[in-house]
Amino acid sequence: MIPFNIPPYIGGEFTYIKQAIDNRKICGDGPFTKKCNEWFEERTGSPKVLLTTSGSSALEMAAVLIGLRPGDEVILPSYTFSSTANCVVLTGAKCVFVDVRPDTMNIDETKIEAAITDKTKAIIPVHYAGVACEMDTIMDIARRHNLKVIEDAAQGVMSTYKGRALGTIGDFGCFSFHETKNLSMGEGGAILINDPVFFESAEILREKGTNRSKFYRGEIDKYSWVDKGSSYLPSELLAAYLYCQIEHADEIYNDRMNSWNKYRKGLSDLAERGLIEFQFIPEECVHNAHMFYIKTEDLDERTRLITYLKERDIMTVFHYVPLHSAIAGRKYGRFNGEDIYTTKESDRLLRLPLYYHLSEADVDRVIENIKSFYD
Repeated sequence: MIPFNIPPYIGGEFTYIKQAIDNRKICGDGPFTKKCNEWFEERTGSPKVLLTTSGSSALEMAAVLIGLRPGDEVILPSYTFSSTANCVVLTGAKCVFVDVRPDTMNIDETKIEAAITDKTKAIIPVHYAGVACEMDTIMDIARRHNLKVIEDAAQGVMSTYKGRALGTIGDFGCFSFHETKNLSMGEGGAILINDPVFFESAEILREKGTNRSKFYRGEIDKYSWVDKGSSYLPSELLAAYLYCQIEHADEIYNDRMNSWNKYRKGLSDLAERGLIEFQFIPEECVHNAHMFYIKTEDLDERTRLITYLKERDIMTVFHYVPLHSAIAGRKYGRFNGEDIYTTKESDRLLRLPLYYHLSEADVDRVIENIKSFYD
């Protein structure tokens, strides 16, 4: 069986986890957590990065920090995971979904302005498959309408837009280190705080509403409850697991990119014959080989291809069911404009196996079976 995903594993994770245990510090914000925060700050250029319990909690923190409340509206794509919408819904605000671009499956930046009302407070662009949204246009719209921008870069670690790391362009960026991501700690994430005005409030929110971070830095002699908050700190054991991987981040990146390029080359004849479509990578974007997907002619063909490959022990998956068509999507949001591409293109998209240490032989096997299906 060729699985769709195998969580990344380097080999030194247990050594670092044991170090965390030996340090007698296994709750949040220990030495490994700080090392991870510092690595992402240096690598991305964000002035402040904080590990969180998940990409979802990073999004929730950002929504709270910008002050979303009942009656507010947030513009986002419908083609995304529920976490992108949940961070809005949990504040009592409303989701306003707009269509995606068929080439990148990212939010269509030309549809955003028409969705803005006097209730709009923020835009959440989702960098699908680690390929950046058209951020210059989005940031220009946000500035002109005084809106906050929260980048959902859950899939975008080590991707860039015009040389800038994803997650560092908006007011906030949110990473995920779920087991399906390029770098993983099982469950975990990070919030990138790009505006210094939010530094202290983010620390307080993340530390259960206390100023304990200032206490640990020696800035105050005792800490207390000072504002609303929750527990968004991941275990030091998970941070130790992650730190081993970020030490090998370039190795993981190169390994995944080799598989991505091999898929692209091996299936290029099918794309040239018009039997499948590839994902589009804009010239100004550098992606991270988070996923390799193809688009079939329609939903029926995709279903038959998934079944065909499964019968040959190859696991492939489709991705999001558009949120605006879900029960909660209809309850907590609305679709602005016409759904021209979101549903149509999501029905065609098929993700192929892609993970660290996927063998060349297995990539070849996937390619040959897809070719045999179309032949």
